Amino acid sequence: MNIAIVCYPTFGGSGVVATELAKGLAEQGHHLHIVSYARPARLDHVQSSIVYHEVDLSTYPLFEFPPYDLALANMLATLIEYEKLDLIHVHYAIPHATSAYLAKQILGEKAAKVPVITTLHGTDITLVGSDPSYKKVVDFSINQSDGVTAVSEYLRQETYDRFDIRNEIEVIPNFVDLERFKPGENEEFRKEFAPNGEFILSHVSNFREVKRVGNVVEVFARILEDGVAAKLLMVGDGPERIKAQQRCRDLKICEHVSFLGKQDNVEELLAISDLFYIPSGSETFGLAALEAMSCGVPVISSNVGGLPEVNLEGVTGYLSELDDIEGMTQGSLELLRDPSKMREFSTNARARAEQFEKQRIVSLYEAYYDKACAKLS
Repeated sequence: MNIAIVCYPTFGGSGVVATELAKGLAEQGHHLHIVSYARPARLDHVQSSIVYHEVDLSTYPLFEFPPYDLALANMLATLIEYEKLDLIHVHYAIPHATSAYLAKQILGEKAAKVPVITTLHGTDITLVGSDPSYKKVVDFSINQSDGVTAVSEYLRQETYDRFDIRNEIEVIPNFVDLERFKPGENEEFRKEFAPNGEFILSHVSNFREVKRVGNVVEVFARILEDGVAAKLLMVGDGPERIKAQQRCRDLKICEHVSFLGKQDNVEELLAISDLFYIPSGSETFGLAALEAMSCGVPVISSNVGGLPEVNLEGVTGYLSELDDIEGMTQGSLELLRDPSKMREFSTNARARAEQFEKQRIVSLYEAYYDKACAKLS
């Protein structure tokens, strides 16, 4: 099958999932066209079966902001016509689903049998899409899609609650590469951050306000106050990083915290971690949590969105109410002070991650593609 995947190129979950999905489909013999305004972060190896197309954003004095959605529609129409696409899979409803619909309208009968699959990831529904400025466009674009999927049951229900959707939404969860994200015993690397055998706690995000980065720092400070020898790895970057660094200075814990910025090989850091934190205020799935669990790392998370569908309370980690610093601290200390429970949770975390194995989920998408194509044939 000749497939175009449209995504954002960022380190966030949707771009990662879209790129990894393309790789998985290529391994199954499909030919992929990845379309975005910049090369996706996870598209890090050259493959003959994956072609990257950069959407050209020409600048004109007339436009304060170049119309990306129109340039994308033009690119997709070109790919349908000249690359003979069998299917377009867009990640994020706006503007990607809208641009795909426009591309098909431009070509008319030439594109009639090319289905558009829209995968909803989160903020396209819970934040951006709910803005009255976009709601009608989101309604229209989702309803005009030939297939719609959501990455969690939570997001599926949120979409029905927030929008006027007639289309059936199928839940196909995010996935993890079990070979890339796996438990490891790299003691030399571990000693770079914990030279005296300290526990290693970690957090990975884009450091936006919704990720509650400050909560991670507060929990860590309390763990240190309780006499536990530990180090904290803060991976990623964003607007909340400066505040978090200042809070570390205020608490006088800087020597125990490493702000590492964006990292391509985050699996190496997860593999040496003992606990992973994801205290987000909104999380439609929690891909970072799944990747940590795949490395055998128990997760301390908030009890919001799709996180309870991934992190199982009292099995793979602990869930706390939003902003419950004390609850997250107690959950952390319970595991850090009980080696047998830590090992049990670690084993459970890996076993849970195995249920989201990459190729299994890729197969679900393939079956969904076949169903969508059959409807238009």
